[in-house]
Amino acid sequence: MIKIITDSTSDISLELAKEMNIEIVPLIVRVDGHEYKDRVELSPEEFYKRLEEKDLTPSTSQPSPQDFLKVYEKAKEAGDEILVITLSAEVSGTYQSAMIAKDLLEYDKIQVINSANATFGLRIIIEKALQLRNEGKTLEEIVSILEKYKEKVHIFALVDTLEYFYKGGRLSKTSATVGTLLKFKPVVGIKEGKLELFANCRGTRKSISKIIELIHETGDIDLQEPVCIGYTGNDEGLDKFEDLLKEEFHFDKAIHGIVGPVIGSHAGPGGRIIAFVRK
Repeated sequence: MIKIITDSTSDISLELAKEMNIEIVPLIVRVDGHEYKDRVELSPEEFYKRLEEKDLTPSTSQPSPQDFLKVYEKAKEAGDEILVITLSAEVSGTYQSAMIAKDLLEYDKIQVINSANATFGLRIIIEKALQLRNEGKTLEEIVSILEKYKEKVHIFALVDTLEYFYKGGRLSKTSATVGTLLKFKPVVGIKEGKLELFANCRGTRKSISKIIELIHETGDIDLQEPVCIGYTGNDEGLDKFEDLLKEEFHFDKAIHGIVGPVIGSHAGPGGRIIAFVRK
């Protein structure tokens, strides 16, 4: 059997991970002087509640190689082949930890993929890996397909503020200050594995229009592949966001979910996200 392992920034709930028969290695989030395993010891709902109640500056850190090694060893003992798919190496040391653990394991039936993506973009790649596993593809075949597939996975989001990205060291102070002072609804996304600010728009409707424009620029949505709609904080107004995108791109259904504490620490509440595979 091929054991699929990912990290908690895939934003797959623990319950769903069991249904999928995959393992999730949690990242760490620090809030108000306390340290928690992402989604294991701190739920998304509790995390955003704390952000609303207090003026907090959460921080995050990658799993240690030992965290990955424990999961690897369990799979090795079961005689499984191992496929690991992590958060983008450009924004986190999680991939590096996974690779160090691979070297420590000394096991030739393990492959580690840098997804070059995050949150629901990573989730889509995991969904593809599951599909390929269920089709009976070999580990080598799955890796070959995913390395090409991941280049077609895109994620765009509108956020309330760039303040959290700045505090987390993901954007410059200048970029964050301009967006905050002028009350923009920034549009961000992942490009070549890195966080990128695509536009500062005045108002939610203009931000959604910009996201639609960006999706067209990528080559539009492959309707044969999953589409994910996510949010940070609460889902108020998410239906309007989704309806406008459906009206333009005609996808019938989407995978929905809340972004977890680690990615939420950098995005802040009020985010609206679409992840998809381009044609």
